[in-house]
Amino acid sequence: MMDVLMQPWPWYVTGPLLGLMVPLLLFLGNKEFGVSSSLQHMCAATLPLKAGYFRYNWRDSAWNLVMMAGLILGAAIATIYLDGASAPALSEGGHALFASWGLEPVTELQPREIFALESIATPRALISLILGGFLVGFGARYANGCTSGHAIMGLSLLKPGSLVAVIGFFIGGLLVSHFVLPWVMTL
Repeated sequence: MMDVLMQPWPWYVTGPLLGLMVPLLLFLGNKEFGVSSSLQHMCAATLPLKAGYFRYNWRDSAWNLVMMAGLILGAAIATIYLDGASAPALSEGGHALFASWGLEPVTELQPREIFALESIATPRALISLILGGFLVGFGARYANGCTSGHAIMGLSLLKPGSLVAVIGFFIGGLLVSHFVLPWVMTL
């Protein structure tokens, strides 16, 4: 059994499992899948904020907080016990691309040159973490949801706004990976 868990699962297994979550959430609980609203629920539950954005019955969304706790716990288990911190296999082209950015051969999920504690004070790490985090958070809020909510849930419900958001996410990802990331990696 552990051998099955220790190996990467193929897309044709994990994709349908993730896809089945949509009808399960809808049919069993009339809930929509999404991750970006979790911070809003946590703030509404724990902080005495006066803003109208945080004044709602967060208990109706407590299931979302439980799901987020499960995602964090699952990631911790995968990282600690199931070798979830090692990098996936890369092609020669991928290794060459990372080497052109000054990164050592990738053996972990996150390059140490960017995300290690000793590297956090470099301009590259600060730009990547602060600006990237801001853009992701702003984009998710501006799009009224994150990539998982729009791509998995919104598209399955045939929401036109989700289609526009997913197209925007892909275009933004392509632009950043081809133009912004190479520039940041040379800082």
